[in-house]
Amino acid sequence: MAGSILGRVNQLIKANINSLIDKAEDPEKMLDQLIREFTNNIREAEEAVAVTVGNLRLMEDDSREAQEAQREWGGKAAAASRKAEELRAGANPSDGDRFDELAKVALRRQIGFEEQVRTYSTQIAQQTEFTNKLKDGLNKMRARREELVQKRDELVSRAKMAKAQNKVQDAMREVSVMDPTSELNRFEEKIRREEARARGMEEVAASSLEEQFADLEDSDDELEVEARLAALKSS
Repeated sequence: MAGSILGRVNQLIKANINSLIDKAEDPEKMLDQLIREFTNNIREAEEAVAVTVGNLRLMEDDSREAQEAQREWGGKAAAASRKAEELRAGANPSDGDRFDELAKVALRRQIGFEEQVRTYSTQIAQQTEFTNKLKDGLNKMRARREELVQKRDELVSRAKMAKAQNKVQDAMREVSVMDPTSELNRFEEKIRREEARARGMEEVAASSLEEQFADLEDSDDELEVEARLAALKSS
């Protein structure tokens, strides 16, 4: 279990996050998915580290017990050997052989525990190395997850800013379309046209009046002609 988790940890750590984000249709969803994956794997890695550390501590306890037993049986072997020498020097030399046999039994036990200590030492070294790798991977995953969270927050913030900017631009376009100055310009143009029409009508009216005066002058001239003609006839 711990080995497979370590493999996933390394895979996630080595993943090119920027490349994944660039290829994603929805970067925010991609980041959310990655954050969930990191969170789940971090949780599993924490459990694996806890189990691995627990196993390491058990090995260390067993190693200490084996070392203590090794020393204890070494002491028993030494005590039995001394007793054998004392008996040989005394009145019961035959009992010395019996204690020598006990010393041999103790030495065999001591050798057995020495082998256990060496085995535990190798296992502890391997387990310590593996535990350190798990811890290192776990710390890197935590840092990578924090990086993803920051990227996501930055992306969300940029998206909100872009949305706000678009709203402002849309509002400005609407204001431009509904610009009151353009309405005033059209109204002013309409007034100018009405004023021009009025001036045209004035000119037309003035022209008609001039024609009337011209007709009147022509009529006066004609009367003068008639009067002079009548005077010629009467003379």
